[in-house]
Amino acid sequence: MHTQGVSIDIESLHTRAKRSLGAKAPGPMKTMAAKGAIPGVSPADCLSVVVILAARQELEEKEIAEIARQTLREPPLPFLEGALGGTLQRDVVAALADYTKLDGSLLPKLLAQETIDEEIVCVLAAKADEAGGEIIGTNESLLLRFPAAIEKLYMNKRVRMSTADRLIELAVRNEIELDFPAFKLAAKAIMSQLIPEPTDEPTFDDLHFQQTDEVAEKANLDSEEEDVCEKDDDGKETITKKAGPVFVQVQNASVTELIRFAMVGNATMRLLLVRHTNRLVSEAAAKSPRMTENEAGQIAASRAVSDTVLRIIANNREMVRSYKVKLNLVTNPLTPFTYVSRLMPHLRQVDLKLLARSKNVPGQVQKSAKNILSRRK
Repeated sequence: MHTQGVSIDIESLHTRAKRSLGAKAPGPMKTMAAKGAIPGVSPADCLSVVVILAARQELEEKEIAEIARQTLREPPLPFLEGALGGTLQRDVVAALADYTKLDGSLLPKLLAQETIDEEIVCVLAAKADEAGGEIIGTNESLLLRFPAAIEKLYMNKRVRMSTADRLIELAVRNEIELDFPAFKLAAKAIMSQLIPEPTDEPTFDDLHFQQTDEVAEKANLDSEEEDVCEKDDDGKETITKKAGPVFVQVQNASVTELIRFAMVGNATMRLLLVRHTNRLVSEAAAKSPRMTENEAGQIAASRAVSDTVLRIIANNREMVRSYKVKLNLVTNPLTPFTYVSRLMPHLRQVDLKLLARSKNVPGQVQKSAKNILSRRK
């Protein structure tokens, strides 16, 4: 039976559980049911009732629904342990994944539920803390059943770097093709180095995502407006004083660590790593799903990035919608002309006139600008 967003078989529940859900059930009975307390009813059935009540949206059920949601957010430990000891319906498992913080011995019990599916595991992987990430990340049989969860764990900044490395190794070893950005780059890097043995000691990354965010914040560097590099009179780029402390954070990182930093780190980190000399690292930064148009504009103007990075930006349809990105790619002499010629017809008249006279762009770009202006006339 579908009950306002949840699909739970009410008929399979205990008679008293069904009675507490009825329209004629007294208010105090519903209140107790919303707290998971129905005398003589198993914790699993009580939890099903809580989930159903939490999903109700009728005005007269508003207070009951909020009590039920609070029960899901902070269920009494004995009640939760009892419920997880039984077989839960799929949407009950989903509700626990959405609302409840599970760790220690409880998360493995939820993962062992027969009704769990890939969508639920992905929710758990995306919201997991470090301990939860370890529990899910070491459950290889579950991840092989639901490989999409590997991506969610990898992109979760709270998951340890050593765990992320083993996730990529697991996917490669089992010939699983993941389609998230930079997977192939990470796979190539991870297979070229030894995978560290699991350890309880903090690794490079365990604190550095948080530390780099804090360092970037203290540096007061606005990555939406300021670049991490500045140019001298000869056009050579050097790291700014503001970005220097952030750069220090990654000097001792391995290639696989840098790739993950590039994918899920902050904007300052991406703007640094997109200029990295290792191709795998710079390409991962350019492919980061967290990149903004302003970042792409700064990267497109840089003379310190590779032509491969510029190709990645130029092929990103979302980014080249920005006029700033288009113009910076065209005026950057490192951008392959194939992409420049594709973007130039979209430039404004005033910018084409400047390009036609500019000594800072290749002759081919000057000539193309003149031809476009001539055709427009």
